[in-house]
Amino acid sequence: MNKSCRAIACFWLMSFLNLSVAEPMSPKLTPYFYRTTCPDVFTIVRREVLNAINEEIRMAASLLRLHFHDCFVNGCDASILLDGDEDIEKFATPNINSARGFEVIDRIKSSVESSCSGVVSCADILAIVARDSVHLSGGPFWYVQLGRRDGLVSNKTLANNAIPSPFDSLDTIISKFDNVGLSVKDVVTLSGAHTIGRARCTFFSNRLFNFSGTQEPDNSLEYEMLTELQNLCPQDGDGNTTTVLDPYSFDQFDNNYFKNLLNGKGLLSSDQILFSSDEETTSTTKQLVQYYSENERIFFMEFAYAMIKMGNINPLIGSEGEIRKSCRVINS
Repeated sequence: MNKSCRAIACFWLMSFLNLSVAEPMSPKLTPYFYRTTCPDVFTIVRREVLNAINEEIRMAASLLRLHFHDCFVNGCDASILLDGDEDIEKFATPNINSARGFEVIDRIKSSVESSCSGVVSCADILAIVARDSVHLSGGPFWYVQLGRRDGLVSNKTLANNAIPSPFDSLDTIISKFDNVGLSVKDVVTLSGAHTIGRARCTFFSNRLFNFSGTQEPDNSLEYEMLTELQNLCPQDGDGNTTTVLDPYSFDQFDNNYFKNLLNGKGLLSSDQILFSSDEETTSTTKQLVQYYSENERIFFMEFAYAMIKMGNINPLIGSEGEIRKSCRVINS
């Protein structure tokens, strides 16, 4: 590593350490919130997450995604878990026939309730589950900030508008992150979660045959991958076939996602634009993609920090909201 690269690496590392020491997070949340009221909560949640992943490796990504999609709508309040009529978040476009893992959260909530009834919120369970899903897949560990309470409202319209879409432009994605207090850097860092998981053809087939009305495929998509995806997702298909987001390490949380982007092998348009878009902001995102592709350790540290930051989006605390007995329904 030359002197310039060493200087850059040092700067990034010190920046992360300084942020960690300063902890610019909500002082109302703490990793020790359940130390006396439910000391076994971490053991219980981790056991259930491990069981779920052992049953289906894809579940790690699905559980992580639940936390993402929850926090972008009314903050991290477990509103995505609520059942109800067609106006709930589960029926929003980013979630319907896509968000999954609800039955796993049900099992975890039941196990936690058996140990300490009425103490641990569903919102906190989602945050712990997200951390364990990443760590059990080979990714970083972090101390989850806790003390959230559960929301009383699930908002389909807000979910449709707030949750970033695979079809959004880079500027739109950045704007949606900014609306919840997350930065351009957070966009790139948190997108690295796509190193695990799968996606249905319907979320990327727009790139395969008639991209942006050009009658041609997306020219940023690597040729061999394009051919494979065209065979997997024909124009007359139903769009429900799935494929892995990261074909080279789909069940391993690592920095391979960023390496894929360098080679035109990002599956979703919202992934590849971080490196290949013509939008002005790409000059920043492209540098981050390049850096994370070369520095997995730094990516892990930054990802952990970004997850803590995301988990602090508008939490309900104190007497706000409630502690649900079932994650699917409000107590009253």
